[in-house]
Amino acid sequence: MSALLTGTTDPLTMKRSRCPAGHKAMWHAEWDGLPPQEFFMKIDRLLREVHGRLYRETHTSEVSAGGLTDQWARRLDLEPGTAVAVGAFGAHMGAVGGGIRQGVLVKIMGTSTCDMLVARARAIEGKCIAGIYGQVDGSIIPGMVGLEAGQSAFGDVYAWFRELLSWPLTDALRGTAALVSAARAGGGAGAAKSGALGKFRGEIERNILFRLAAEAEKVEPLDSTVLALDWLHGRRTPFADNSLKGTIIGLTLGTNAPKIFRALVEATAFGPRAIVEQFRRQGLPINTVIALGGIARKSPLVMQVMADVLDMTIRVAASEQASALGAAMFGAVAAGAYPSVIEAQKRMSSGFDMVFAPSRRRAGVYARLYRRYASHAATLEGFLRTA
Repeated sequence: MSALLTGTTDPLTMKRSRCPAGHKAMWHAEWDGLPPQEFFMKIDRLLREVHGRLYRETHTSEVSAGGLTDQWARRLDLEPGTAVAVGAFGAHMGAVGGGIRQGVLVKIMGTSTCDMLVARARAIEGKCIAGIYGQVDGSIIPGMVGLEAGQSAFGDVYAWFRELLSWPLTDALRGTAALVSAARAGGGAGAAKSGALGKFRGEIERNILFRLAAEAEKVEPLDSTVLALDWLHGRRTPFADNSLKGTIIGLTLGTNAPKIFRALVEATAFGPRAIVEQFRRQGLPINTVIALGGIARKSPLVMQVMADVLDMTIRVAASEQASALGAAMFGAVAAGAYPSVIEAQKRMSSGFDMVFAPSRRRAGVYARLYRRYASHAATLEGFLRTA
C-alpha cells in the first residue's frame, strides 16, 4: 500500500515493513534477511530460485516510504509529497495508538484477541521467548522488541453460546415462517406477519447476551460448580495448538444458562492469565493492561472479570480508532513532526475513558479458581487433542 501511494513500481526498491517481514516471513537481522536458500529448498525444490528475488532489508514504521503522488493526493485531498510511513499490521499500530510501553500489555479484544508487549533488547538478552506467537525487533515500537500472543477465540465464544441458545427459537420460527409464507397467497396479512416474526427473532437474538450478562453478574464465582476451558477454536498462546477443543465441566441440574455464560467469560479471562504468566516466567514484567476493541467498550462484565482474574487494573483507550491513531503517530514521525514514536504517543494520545480495577476479594477467589483451570487444562489436554 505504501508503494502504491508513493508510486514505487519496482518491488526491489520498495521499503519492506519490519512488522510483517518478521512476524510472518521469518525475517531476522542475524540471517541477514530471510531464511537461507537451503531452508526454501527443503520445502520444495521449485523454490530454488526464490531467495535471490526477495528482499534483505526491512524498515520500521516511523521511516518514510516516500511522498504521496499527485494522483493520490488529489483522490485523498492531501498535499502532493506528503510523507507516507512504512506500513505495519493494524493490531500493532493499534497498540501504539492505545499507549503501549514497557511493562504494559495491550489487548485488542474482539472475536479473538491479539496481546502485545514491548521490551528493551537488554531485557530479552538474546533469548527466544517460548510459547508466544511472535518476537520481532522493532515490529511495534522502533528500538524495542515487539512480542505478540493472543487467543484464537474470545468474542466468538460468547457468540457461539448465543447461537446455541437461539437455535430452538430460530428453528421454531422457521417452521412458523414457512406456514406464513404458504398463506401469503391469501392476502397481505401473511407477509406482514412474516416480517413481524423476523423482527421478533432479531430482537430476541440481539438481547440474549445483554440478558445473560445481567444475570451472570449476579453469580458469585464460588457459588457455581461450572468451569470451562476456552479452547473452542484451539489455543493460540501459550504454545499454539489448533487441534485442542474446549470443555464445560461441573454441570448439575442446578446449572442455568447465566452460570454457564459466566463460566465461559471466566475461561476467556483465565486464558489471558496463562499468557501473562508465560511472559512473567521468562522475566518480562507486566504491571497493567490497556484494552482496545468492541468488547472492551461494550461489556463491563467481561472487563471486570478480566481485571479480577488478572489482578491488574485495565484501562480502556478513549479512541475507538486506535489503529488509525497509531498510524497517524507513525506518519507524524515520518513527516518530521516528532522525533520519535514515544514522543508522538505523548503528544497525540487519546487517553483512557474507562478503568476497571480488580476487587481484592474477587482476585483472591479467582487465584484459586485459576489453579483449578490450569489443573484441568493439564489433565485434559492430551484427551482434547485427540477427541
